[in-house]
Amino acid sequence: MIRANESQEKLVLASSSPRRAEILKTVGWPYETIVADIDESRAHSEEATPYVERLAREKAEAVAARLKQRLVLGADTIVVANGEILGKPRDDEDAKRMLKLLSGKWHEVVTGVALIRAGNENKALVDHEITRVRFSEMSEGEIDWYVSTGESKDKAGAYALQGGAALFVEEIQGDYFNIIGLPIRLVYELARRI
Repeated sequence: MIRANESQEKLVLASSSPRRAEILKTVGWPYETIVADIDESRAHSEEATPYVERLAREKAEAVAARLKQRLVLGADTIVVANGEILGKPRDDEDAKRMLKLLSGKWHEVVTGVALIRAGNENKALVDHEITRVRFSEMSEGEIDWYVSTGESKDKAGAYALQGGAALFVEEIQGDYFNIIGLPIRLVYELARRI
């Protein structure tokens, strides 16, 4: 497969997300995965953008510390609805609560991205992408059905746009890939700069 830049360096993806891996495969970007094990707790009163940027950087730093001369990619995605930060649901009831918050309204998907050059320089670039999404009104039955599919587990905001939740999305403003978990254009721009 021909890449945008034939000298495009192989990435180390500091994530276990199959969605992020699939996006890298889709654009033909060579990568390998090394999962970062960090505490993803949000600090008291930490706002959405600093939170995802910090987690992305900590993931990339945790993996970069174990490598030499590699380009490490960390990312983290959350959903913000009515000022509330929605991470991954704790259980089905939490997923239903989140989907009720999203029903019939706009929300934001925020992804922090960090690229770190492992080795002597430990050069790092950190940024974020925000995409707005509007859901249609969802009935109790639709919410129950969607949660019963299991798709809401392990997903920020309790939904996967690339799955059944696509039935409820009325409008998107911004980067589609950001909603799935990796704003690939932003990653490409950061990689060219680093």
